[in-house]
Amino acid sequence: MGKQKMTPEEMSAKLDEVLSKYKGQGQKALMATLQQAQEIYGYLPLPVQRKVADALEVSVAEVYGVISFYSFFSLKPKGENAISVCLGTACYVKGSQALLDKIEDVLGIKNGDVTKDGKFSISACRCVGACGLAPVIMVGDDVYGRLTPDEIPGIIAKYKEA
Repeated sequence: MGKQKMTPEEMSAKLDEVLSKYKGQGQKALMATLQQAQEIYGYLPLPVQRKVADALEVSVAEVYGVISFYSFFSLKPKGENAISVCLGTACYVKGSQALLDKIEDVLGIKNGDVTKDGKFSISACRCVGACGLAPVIMVGDDVYGRLTPDEIPGIIAKYKEA
């Protein structure tokens, strides 16, 4: 919300600017480069992975290995309102799977997907560090705790209107 949309050309130019700083630095610059690339694009599609690999002089396999290992990197675009459902132990025991099911039902998409209009995406995560509020979901940086599935439609409606 409120984040200025860049054109594909602007994103590519910004990535080229980042890559020029790290050119030829190999694996030692990989994490920093990928974080900045994801800030620009919102996720790390294959063409971006290839550009990063070429600039740093590493293989695309090495780039993909880092992206797939660290959960904060994403291979798929996220919605304008990224919904994270905590499935860590405390949340799971208190019913977070039912929250995930309800969110999927309300939005008509599955975990890992984005709505057609790009407004929402869903991802399950392992722990958001708010175990005392279990079960917890996050919409962007907003944390919602001690939820029941009946509260999900109202929460989602707030973001549909925004």
